Amino acid sequence: MKRAYMDHAAATPVRPEVLEAMLPFFAERFGNPSAVYDLGSEIKAVMEEQRGKVARLIGARDNEIIFTSSGAEANNLAIKGMALATFLKRGKHLIVSGIEHHSVLNSARFLEKFFDFEVTFLPVDRYGRVDPERLQKALTPATVMVSIGHGSNEIGTLQDIPALVAVCQAAGVPFHTDAVATVGQVPVEVTELGVDLLTISGPALGAPKGIGALYFRNKLRLVPQLNGGIQENGRRGGTENIPGIVGLGTAAELAGRELSEKAVYLAKLRDRLVAGVQEHIPHVFYTGHPEKRLPGHASFCFEGIEGEALIFLLSSQGIYANTGSACASKALKTSPVLGAIGIKPDVAQGSMVFTLSRDTREEEVDHVLAHLPPAVERLRSFSPVWRKKMAEAGGA
Repeated sequence: MKRAYMDHAAATPVRPEVLEAMLPFFAERFGNPSAVYDLGSEIKAVMEEQRGKVARLIGARDNEIIFTSSGAEANNLAIKGMALATFLKRGKHLIVSGIEHHSVLNSARFLEKFFDFEVTFLPVDRYGRVDPERLQKALTPATVMVSIGHGSNEIGTLQDIPALVAVCQAAGVPFHTDAVATVGQVPVEVTELGVDLLTISGPALGAPKGIGALYFRNKLRLVPQLNGGIQENGRRGGTENIPGIVGLGTAAELAGRELSEKAVYLAKLRDRLVAGVQEHIPHVFYTGHPEKRLPGHASFCFEGIEGEALIFLLSSQGIYANTGSACASKALKTSPVLGAIGIKPDVAQGSMVFTLSRDTREEEVDHVLAHLPPAVERLRSFSPVWRKKMAEAGGA
């Protein structure tokens, strides 16, 4: 049976080059980078070399990179760490968009619940973009920071981060962006974006699960969220995950080399998929911005079906996609992201997200296009609500 794996936003395989680079650091080169003897100092040097690779991918300085266990941890450190470090001087107001990853939204809600912060959840337009004028109106003298993601893993939309940052810079408010979906997919330069903090995830680059990073502009203050020793210049306690860090550094280096060619390739495959879906399946919504979006991302809402049922039906044909954010797909609730862009709940239930990678081939796209239309038609045939709607439409 042919296979088409198109859920790379949820999980993607470790690249062979990355795995090869990591292997020695599980056994032969096992030293603790905090040790003062040579076995430790050698590992420390390796770790700093990888820090430089990650920094170069986003145009940052080496000492502006903090290694974390994941993108989610980096978001927690950015939101909580920044807010708790500055609220005594600035105030207790935080702004995030309403379509952020749960690690951003729930960090904001944590501050709201336990530290009495006021949180503004900014609405978005029908494409999922934040209006800079709306952001400007939401700022107050008590605003400690703003967090708006660079790209959405659920609907693919890219934000105009420089325009949003300009609003915050004029007010002297620090800006964080969750760039898990974009680093390695589109050009990301922290100086061009103007951001103060930026989140990276290793798995999104082909590194293993369990590693991420946070860029933070020099001279910013952060309250550590993991208390321990002096690791990461006192900003994150715990012995560093050296194999994971080597994996992230290697993946970042590879991503930088391949970025332009990869983006063009993925956009071509995505457009092939989108065109085929829109041509062969009626009553489908292409969600997110039609142009300003991730190159390897295609998201739809199919009227008259349940996304979970479609997932199971497609998996029987070796096709693997998702209904939305992998962190919320088991909740069986209407996606708040789709609700925020104005998709009706009954239509949002039929959401499907296809995320491609550099290893995706045209044959896989064609395999999806061969099986997706009949799968949607079959599920619609089981729905009395859908049959009634079609009968009424025909009668009209």
